[in-house]
Amino acid sequence: MKNLEIAAIFGDMSDLLEIQGANPFRVRAYRNARSSLESMTDTVEEIAKRGKLEDIQGIGKDLAGKIVEYIESGKIQAFEDLKKELPVGLVEILGIPTVGPRTARLIFDHFGVGSIADLEKLAKGGKLLTLQGIKEKTVQNILRGIEICKRRDGTFLLGRALPIAGEVIAALAEVAGQIACAGSLRRMKETVHDVDILVASGNADQVMKAFRDSPLAGRVLVSGPTKTSLLVTDGLQVDLRVVEPDSWGAALMYFTGSKEHNIRLRERAIRRGLKLNEYGLFDEAGKVLASKTEEDIYAALELEWIPPTLREDRGEVGASARSGGLPDLVEVGDIRGDLHMHTTWSDGALSTADMIEAARARGYQYIAITDHSKSLGVAGGLSDEDVLEHIDEIRKLDKKQKGIRVLAGTEVDIRKDGTLDYADEILGRLDFVVASVHSNLRQDRKTMTGRVIRAMQNPHVRVIGHPTGRLLGDRDSYDLDFDAVMAEAARTRTCLEVNAHYYRLDINDVLCRKAREAGVKVIVSTDAHNADDLRNLEYGVATAQRGWLEKEHVLNTRPVGEMLAYKAS
Repeated sequence: MKNLEIAAIFGDMSDLLEIQGANPFRVRAYRNARSSLESMTDTVEEIAKRGKLEDIQGIGKDLAGKIVEYIESGKIQAFEDLKKELPVGLVEILGIPTVGPRTARLIFDHFGVGSIADLEKLAKGGKLLTLQGIKEKTVQNILRGIEICKRRDGTFLLGRALPIAGEVIAALAEVAGQIACAGSLRRMKETVHDVDILVASGNADQVMKAFRDSPLAGRVLVSGPTKTSLLVTDGLQVDLRVVEPDSWGAALMYFTGSKEHNIRLRERAIRRGLKLNEYGLFDEAGKVLASKTEEDIYAALELEWIPPTLREDRGEVGASARSGGLPDLVEVGDIRGDLHMHTTWSDGALSTADMIEAARARGYQYIAITDHSKSLGVAGGLSDEDVLEHIDEIRKLDKKQKGIRVLAGTEVDIRKDGTLDYADEILGRLDFVVASVHSNLRQDRKTMTGRVIRAMQNPHVRVIGHPTGRLLGDRDSYDLDFDAVMAEAARTRTCLEVNAHYYRLDINDVLCRKAREAGVKVIVSTDAHNADDLRNLEYGVATAQRGWLEKEHVLNTRPVGEMLAYKAS
């Protein structure tokens, strides 16, 4: 949790420093440090104890000192001082994803805006247009950003909430009989409102005390004999419930949800003259028919056990009633290779050799190194000459490997007219081409759809990267006609990426289901920029599961030769 807390502070400091006009290299240092901390799996406390903070990518002596300060005192004084130097209203405006530091400063200096609500009134009243450099398009972007802020209020990304739940579970392991996540987190939804933890124990008082006394505990909201709620980092609420061991299965089913799924199950029980609740499945006389395990309850309802990722009332109960009706969901262990990753050749943190070793440690049979193309200058995109040199490096490294195939690839930019950032002559030398949109994001539906379709028509393009372009909580999707996109993807045998980074999860579960129905294969990849990013794979696989995808629907579950042959087959 401290990793995420410190990362958030460093991110805020980068914005505040930029608005003050600080040295750009200093601003970038804080942003790079935030990215590193967000993707780490080791805790900063453990690393600090080993005296290895400066071994973290982007962390030098100064930032390491601030991390130690936060670990020891719970605050970073430089951040507190920085906030005092800027008005509260200005800091709040900076939290809007579509408002950059310069625009925020301009608006604040002219209007003295005290809150996001004040800014919204100015935008809707047309007053922002009186400022030089603010056009109608800018105003619409600001309003769109305010709406994003409203939607994300009180929500937390899966990739932030799940590690916290893991820490809670670890802290309670010694006093809990059975323990598990429940709610939307167990269903692996892309965002959650809180974390539900369920414990089976005959000694609820002991469990509750351990929870309240744990290092994770912040402000206690509710504390009772069977339920305690408290706030942890960034205002995330964690609800802990303790149930009797004999009711474990029924409680886990009930508190996992979704509400709609539970209603469907209760309706099925009622039609059979039964009663289903969080304590168990009962007959008309009140006799318990099943309660100890979820499997027992589903079986008593004449259903197969339904994986939590499917429990959204999207036909899973009906499918479960038919023998073999449920999908045999793809699993993390089915993924043979990661086909989207970056190195220090563009905006990655590790060398090509280091990324190969990180992938080998995960047991992959193959990977594709896909650094950015030349148009994406902000990410250090490779020129024509650079990419040819990079190909040579990858080919040499590949020859030295045993047990893992290293493919020379690129994440090539799709230009605004649908042409690609490299000529076919260069693309033809590569083993694997990911094509992605990174610019001109607000094109109308017809233009954007045509742009992506034209890219898919290039015979070298194997997959469209993060196809909707969304950043959860920060940027909405592109405007695309997915019926047309899916049809062309099926025709050209172009895959769609399920980008596993928890800020993206793109395509989402609904589009995964649509891809399955359209006969379009997906590739689940991590878009890794460092070794820890590779661990995000579980979020991408969970998204694929929520979209009912099986192993056969995910191309990178296949051996490398079969995977590479798919485009031309």
